[in-house]
Amino acid sequence: MIVTSASMLIYHILLPETWERVRGDSFYEAESLAGEGFIHCSYADQLEGVLARYYSDAAEVVVLTIDPAKISSPLVVEPSTNNELYPHIYGPIDLDAVVEAVTRPVGSVPA
Repeated sequence: MIVTSASMLIYHILLPETWERVRGDSFYEAESLAGEGFIHCSYADQLEGVLARYYSDAAEVVVLTIDPAKISSPLVVEPSTNNELYPHIYGPIDLDAVVEAVTRPVGSVPA
């Protein structure tokens, strides 16, 4: 299912050193874009599971809150882990679409 605009926010997790390196750029391309063809994102209720599965060794992460209506790359909602639907961005993320970037320890509850 392709989503061209949506009012529901989506989230992308990255390491603080990566965010520091790209935050002044116009676009962000996660490593998964080259390897898998898309950037992994989540809905709010999926964040804790993603953190536990993929970031348990990280002391802290940056959670980007993204407004899907402001990204120029295609957003596709499709089955992923446990056949659950996740938003995937098939191209770079326009950093103008990032409405918030929060650094947080792994395992904490978002405010």
